[in-house]
Amino acid sequence: MEHKIIIVGIGPGSKEYILPIALKKISTAKILVGGKRALSDYAAPNQLTAPITADIQATITFIREKSATEEVVVMVSGDPGYYSLLPALRAEFPAEKLEVIPGISSMQLAFSRIARPWQDADLMSLHGRLPDYASLSYEAGRTIGMLTDDEHNSQRIAMLLLDAGWPQNTPVYIGDRLSYPDEKIVKTTLIIATAAPAVNNCIMVVLG
Repeated sequence: MEHKIIIVGIGPGSKEYILPIALKKISTAKILVGGKRALSDYAAPNQLTAPITADIQATITFIREKSATEEVVVMVSGDPGYYSLLPALRAEFPAEKLEVIPGISSMQLAFSRIARPWQDADLMSLHGRLPDYASLSYEAGRTIGMLTDDEHNSQRIAMLLLDAGWPQNTPVYIGDRLSYPDEKIVKTTLIIATAAPAVNNCIMVVLG
């Protein structure tokens, strides 16, 4: 019998944004893999758990060993198909062994908070990645949604966009702690964002 690896998107953070089918998969799992916060939020005492750490290969080895005899549920933040562990798992396991339960990404939530469609937006991640400077070039009417980190934060990215030719008064939304009670969304401009306190690990939506 083939045992599945079930990759479950747990949404942007708050439990209010996780899908019922995701909760069902998590609650019925015998083996549960996820970040420390996810395990703290969702794991039960009777479940065998393993944290996802910086040692991704160790996590994959655990999943491979356990999925030989039992289904393994892997929790990932946001949506599995958007900058998560799914590419690494696809590289190690055949597609038919994987079952993916989608989730709401922080990018989706950011656009919904400002009531903007995002089907025509250019989406990119600077979270743990060096920017492709050519992709930052200004174009009138262009919308960009960006994942950020500690280094490429709201202040640094605003500077990069100005260097790439974006007008100083370009509107930008900065979404911080999305879905949590202390969520904050600030509407500002690029030039103001360069001088304002930096916001790390946020979502930026830039409206050209």
